[in-house]
Amino acid sequence: MFLNTDYDSYLLADANPDLIELYRQLIDEGPSFIKYCRGFFIQKNNHKERYYAYRDEFNGTSNKRRKSALFLYLNRHGYNGLCRYNSKGTFNTPFGRYSKPYFPEKEMLSFIQRAKNATLLHAGFDVSMAKAQAGDMVYCDPPYAPLSDTACFTDYHAGGFNQDDQELLANIASKLAHNQVRVVISNQDTKQIRELYAKAKAKISRFKVRRHISCDGNNRREAGELLAVFNPRQVDSSSW
Repeated sequence: MFLNTDYDSYLLADANPDLIELYRQLIDEGPSFIKYCRGFFIQKNNHKERYYAYRDEFNGTSNKRRKSALFLYLNRHGYNGLCRYNSKGTFNTPFGRYSKPYFPEKEMLSFIQRAKNATLLHAGFDVSMAKAQAGDMVYCDPPYAPLSDTACFTDYHAGGFNQDDQELLANIASKLAHNQVRVVISNQDTKQIRELYAKAKAKISRFKVRRHISCDGNNRREAGELLAVFNPRQVDSSSW
């Protein structure tokens, strides 16, 4: 979203400190950091044993530059780009088995250029959204609601993101819309999520996408997603 919009300024916020630190390394060091990261994308590193060795190093190192480069490596070599942590905050995504993982140099260079107008913030959605002012536009991409109670890979960061968090996010979005802040939220298209956003007076657009993350790699069908738009002119105080 950030790389494909054109606003005067941005606040990029995320609850994952590893992602925000990667952004900071890119901004501070620029192309030389990209060159450093590229050194991990070689054939001898595209093996299960090396992946798990690097994953262990990532979970144990305090070197921010090294950890950020490893975070990018793990993201591209891990299972379908999944970013998953256990309850102790340990990154535990399994190896992905790709023939040639993609190195996102073009996207990293684009990020460096556009980040001149961006401020980074490591914070949860409640803290970051509290900074929004009238006339702002907020886009939220929360961990998607699971399709079922047994759905795979739902713990994307330490602490998780449960139904209470989904409801709090919708309530905050509704309040911001009442204060002339437009909010857009993407999520899984489930009955529970549709009802939640409809209650909060959001305009909902539904569509199909082909899901890359699945427990069954041979049975990846199209799945429903939605965009909920909290338009200031359509929200009244009775919704919260």
